[in-house]
Amino acid sequence: QVQVVESGGGLVQAGGSLRLSCTASGLNFNLYAMGWFRQAPGKEREGVACINWSGVATAYTDSVKGRFTISRDNTKNTVYLQMNSLKPEDTAMYYCAADLRPYAYCSTSSQRYNYWGQGTRVTVSS
Repeated sequence: QVQVVESGGGLVQAGGSLRLSCTASGLNFNLYAMGWFRQAPGKEREGVACINWSGVATAYTDSVKGRFTISRDNTKNTVYLQMNSLKPEDTAMYYCAADLRPYAYCSTSSQRYNYWGQGTRVTVSS
């Protein structure tokens, strides 16, 4: 059974940093792309960043480029999202998801992803 669990959310002041972690189990983690998504109150879910199976290829939505970094450690079945220079508009529930197509390129389209975590909340105060 595939499980995806996020952690690391919290309350931070604008300009601060947080690192989110996502651990997946029940799958051969190093074969699959992983993605981070977020959903703010009253808004649709949006793709934030993704990383391919090897960690070589990444992609980001424009609003986080230069501030967020996605990475993965395949020995720990974990993907990270380092978030720097946080802004109030980054406030959202953040979700991690797995794309269970082996060796696929990564995408920030939620339709590509099969398994989702429950989310971790990030609140950025002004």
